[in-house]
Amino acid sequence: MKNSFESTTISISIMTRTLFTLQGNLRKMIVLGLMGLILSVFNYVNAQTPEAEKNFQQCKACHNIDGPKLIGPSLAGITERLDTAYLIRFIRNSGELIQSGDEYAVALFKEYNNIPMPPHDLTDEQIIDILAYIENDGKVADEYLAQMEDAAGGEAEAAAQRQAELKDRDLKMAAMERDANRNFGTTFLITLVILLVSLFDLFVTKVIKATFVHKIVVLVALIVIGEVVYKEAAALGRQQYYQPEQPIWFSHEIHATQNDIDCLYCHSSAEDSKSAGIPSTNVCMNCHNVVRKGTITGTTEIDKIYEAWNSGTPVEWIRVHNLPDHVYFNHSQHVNSGKLDCAQCHGEVEKMDVVMQVEDLSMGWCLDCHRTTEVQFADNDFFKSYERMHEQFKNGKVKKVTADMLGGGDCMKCHY
Repeated sequence: MKNSFESTTISISIMTRTLFTLQGNLRKMIVLGLMGLILSVFNYVNAQTPEAEKNFQQCKACHNIDGPKLIGPSLAGITERLDTAYLIRFIRNSGELIQSGDEYAVALFKEYNNIPMPPHDLTDEQIIDILAYIENDGKVADEYLAQMEDAAGGEAEAAAQRQAELKDRDLKMAAMERDANRNFGTTFLITLVILLVSLFDLFVTKVIKATFVHKIVVLVALIVIGEVVYKEAAALGRQQYYQPEQPIWFSHEIHATQNDIDCLYCHSSAEDSKSAGIPSTNVCMNCHNVVRKGTITGTTEIDKIYEAWNSGTPVEWIRVHNLPDHVYFNHSQHVNSGKLDCAQCHGEVEKMDVVMQVEDLSMGWCLDCHRTTEVQFADNDFFKSYERMHEQFKNGKVKKVTADMLGGGDCMKCHY
């Protein structure tokens, strides 16, 4: 009887502990459920954000939300037709679903001419945000509109200020150039008049009896005129401060600084070719296939790119940096082997809305650079053949190697 009572007591104790355990798990499940509900509400509140609009630009190149089909299907009602978890997998990497034999993914792939959707490096939250943006007919939630309008106003103000600064800088630079040219021209004309008056008086009127005065005036005048002629002749073919108006208004400040596009993306041959190259229209279309409106020029300038693209006529960009025909210059030798930065020759182009030649690119300017710029010599394959120089460099006889030590001062390097 006693054993039976003890067994019953133990059973009741076990059942009690089990019940408390279940209750504890139930409480945990309720708490987790409430947390999930709160998080889902939080995600909903943060849906249709400006970030979603920005991320949707990746989709916009191939999809309309509510409109004709493009490269891919229209997206209106996509969240009603497909499960969110499936859409996340599909958007992140549709190729994996196609390879796995997923019926819907394979059918869609075949329907749209076997063109795969590229994978997207987006988090689950970013994809859910994009889906909410699509559900809202491609509109940002009202709570963010005021913030976006304020940001747009700030960008417009910054753009206007930048344009004003650029205009002021251009006016100052043009004034400096005009003053310099005017001074040379005025000095030449005044000196020429004095020379002619002095000669006329020496041989005709003879007002001034002391002929040594005429001789001094003539000598000084010839020296001044000779210097002006020399400077003008030396500057022939040079175009410092040249800033032509291009067929399309293109801002390096917007592309290289604001959007952080590397120089070599557009000038792709600078490391491997004699010329840095001018980007073809299809390079522009890599971005402007999606970006249809500029912050400063609106659609006016970008429409010119589309006109060139649709007509097959290349944009006739005007070359800014020119050298005389008898000068040989190789970009790859300076960029790839010499390890020079673009700004060393072209100035801070990334801050220019309109490109200007800031250096005179004269022979003296080049030679000064060759004499003072240290070459990355030790671990540079381009200079392997300079065995004697390597020996001197290792022995410490030569502390640094400059371009003129490697032939950068020889006439035939640039004129052959």
